[in-house]
Amino acid sequence: MSKEVKEKLKIFVSAYACEPGLGSEIGVGWHWVLEMSKHFELWVLTRESNRGTIEPWIAAHPEFAGIHFIYFDLPKWARFWKKGLRGVRTYYNIWQYCTNSIVKRTMRENGIKVFHHLTYGNVLWKVSSYGQKQFFVWGPAGGLETIPAEYSKHYAHKNRLIEWVRRATIKMLPINLGLKKRCRNANLILCKTEITRDLLPAKYRDKSVLFTDVAVEKSEHAVTALDTDNNRIEFITVGRLDAWRGFDLVIESFARAAKDDNRLHLTIVGKGSDKVRLTEFVKRLKIQEQVTFTGNVSMEEYYSLLGRADVVVNASLKEGAVTVSFDTMAMGKPLICIDTTGYTRYFSNEYAIIVPRTSRDKVIANMSTAMQRLTCKEERKRLGENAKHAGEQFLWEARGIEYRDLLKSKI
Repeated sequence: MSKEVKEKLKIFVSAYACEPGLGSEIGVGWHWVLEMSKHFELWVLTRESNRGTIEPWIAAHPEFAGIHFIYFDLPKWARFWKKGLRGVRTYYNIWQYCTNSIVKRTMRENGIKVFHHLTYGNVLWKVSSYGQKQFFVWGPAGGLETIPAEYSKHYAHKNRLIEWVRRATIKMLPINLGLKKRCRNANLILCKTEITRDLLPAKYRDKSVLFTDVAVEKSEHAVTALDTDNNRIEFITVGRLDAWRGFDLVIESFARAAKDDNRLHLTIVGKGSDKVRLTEFVKRLKIQEQVTFTGNVSMEEYYSLLGRADVVVNASLKEGAVTVSFDTMAMGKPLICIDTTGYTRYFSNEYAIIVPRTSRDKVIANMSTAMQRLTCKEERKRLGENAKHAGEQFLWEARGIEYRDLLKSKI
């Protein structure tokens, strides 16, 4: 190991979700690890199931060979019940408990004093008990954002119940001993949103810093597409089809905007439990000919669809689904989004249309007006060019430097 590497600060990173070539939180975890490794020496604990994609990628990119990856999963017989996101919270908490001894042993054997819990970034979920007793960096994390009943009453029964439980959980924060313990132990809390920061116990908020978890990726895909057919204006919205992500808001807003304009088309990319409700909603609004559900697509197809789109819409009512929002910058696309007090802090009306999260009816009306505004080619071009220029300030490299400087100021 070179002298330069030896002099780097050592950090143990807990990154349950961390894998190359993917989006969402898994891709976010991966990008964070790569950027952190440029400034620190890392030991990264992740799932055994990620080994098959991580090791070939590292072999092809030897400049990152200095990252020490540690893999762990429960044996197959003990996790037969987990599939995809089904059972993820239960498995994640078991995984945290079972890996605590790995954290302890690795940090002691290698003289590591800093523990960073990276993913999952939810302040309500478990963190290594040993890691918390070290210099503990937590986040970027959210999890205290909720959906008002005014919105959730339109959801299917199961999702209405889920949102009710979430609101009840937030009301019980004053007696959540686990959250208080993690806040007390943390030396630095990176909060995704103002909502989460403001709901932390007041005595620990001085440890918190607003810090989004996503950035703009430079890649061969990050190019502005050629102008699309003037006879068709393509809107695209992307993400797992969960109720809280606001796809129903996009559909209803689109139906209003497209009522007297058959040039408009909406592509919905992703799959999830809310698809049945959404497809029925499209039929009820009689816009089947103007709406396409693609299901899950590969990253290559995702970039292709995004490149062909004229406008990107992200109606997530919480912090989620931000990867596509930052990809709009790289691709030079105008964005319509709802203000979550999180990643939207990085967007301005110079290159996006940010809709305040007010009443449901007002949000739909404002999003519909935004869609109608962006039927103007010149307006799309202006916002898209501004977005691409702005994106140069928010690259992953810049996020890594921002983290480096913040951490060094606290140690």
